[in-house]
Amino acid sequence: MDRSPRRTRPALNRLVEPLQEFVATEAAGGLVLLAAAIVALVWANSAWSSSYDDLLHHYIVVDLGFYRIDESVHFWVNDVLMVLFFFLVGMEIKRELVIGEISSVAQACVPLAAALGGMILPVAIFLAIAGRSEGGNGWGVPMATDIAFALGIAALAGPRVPTGLKVLVLALAIFDDLGAVAVIAVAYGESIHFGPLALGLALLLAVYLMNRAGVRELSLYVIAGLVAWAAIVKSGVHPTTVGVALGVLTPLDSRYPLGHLREEAEAVLRSLGDERTAHDRQTGRHHHAEAILRLRRLAEDAVAPLIRLEHGLNYWVAFVVVPTFALANAGVDLRGDTLSGAFSDPLTWGIALGLVLGKPLGIILGAWIAVRLGARLPNGATWRGVVAVGAIAGIGFTVALFVAELAYADSRLLAFSKVAILSGSVVSGCVGYILLKTLPAEATS
Repeated sequence: MDRSPRRTRPALNRLVEPLQEFVATEAAGGLVLLAAAIVALVWANSAWSSSYDDLLHHYIVVDLGFYRIDESVHFWVNDVLMVLFFFLVGMEIKRELVIGEISSVAQACVPLAAALGGMILPVAIFLAIAGRSEGGNGWGVPMATDIAFALGIAALAGPRVPTGLKVLVLALAIFDDLGAVAVIAVAYGESIHFGPLALGLALLLAVYLMNRAGVRELSLYVIAGLVAWAAIVKSGVHPTTVGVALGVLTPLDSRYPLGHLREEAEAVLRSLGDERTAHDRQTGRHHHAEAILRLRRLAEDAVAPLIRLEHGLNYWVAFVVVPTFALANAGVDLRGDTLSGAFSDPLTWGIALGLVLGKPLGIILGAWIAVRLGARLPNGATWRGVVAVGAIAGIGFTVALFVAELAYADSRLLAFSKVAILSGSVVSGCVGYILLKTLPAEATS
């Protein structure tokens, strides 16, 4: 009777531990992200605000002779560093769709329907309020959910938040990210240059074919990805879409099956006990080093490239890339008539109400329709919990700021949109936190 739990526990841990690690990283990253946003706001409104603008508009040139980029620090953050963020998003999307929490139709129905509602209703509210104004091009801004902040709020709410609700937040964010990527690619591209675009697409096709052929040498993927990014930069399509595409194309199967790893590892371990090398200390050391290096290579080859890259990049993206993005984009000068101008403009209200009202109402409505059609909420999730999840989904910080930067070339409209994003995200976060903290104790069972 004791043997069955022992057999099932490792399998259960393999499913649960990656989710726990991901949630913990995103939660901690959310705190760093908040700190970076506060620093940006204080800096942009301080006596040293000119240094903030000077830094962002300092130009960095890369000239290879046949290829030249002469862009500001702001470009290098938004169009280069953020490619890593969207690359990680692409890998997370693939993992969750193939082996994760939304890998079956039954698991995906509620979060997909909720995410669609949470994208459609904010856009409808924005268009109803600001669609005819000069800021109407920013309809994609209130669609976004910031997973780092959302999971951070869920973590701060403590053990009252059941795992099922955290899974729902994660699954919602995955579909939300898909929607955001589609909007960025389709609605906010520049004029298209088909030569560079064709080269970029050809390289992505080459990555796909390498994947199908079983190529697992990461350096080849890195080279193809860098050249594809360089081509897409010149094409007019936003380069972050390359990051998502490469993430989705990253192999999710390992070079060796687990059984092969076990056999090879056992052979190497047996060789470590070979007494024939014991009489020669130098030979023995060399033999042991070679055996240990062989074990390391076997272990690496037994882990899928996607899992290995995701694990390696997660901390860098959470604690370096996204906070740097916040530092470069959250600094809006609130002095003068910026605040009064913002809250008298329909653009601000369209974004803020899209986040605060459109997100939760759309998510609740979408989930309700899915359940009425026969789907089920995740285990442990209640409708009261879904309402709370809808509220924290209104925290649109990172991707919302990113879309706003693409939507508005006018500095005044961009400032108004940032005021709306920050205020809407703060209200959504506070309301969501209160709702999560007041969940009944039995919701955790």
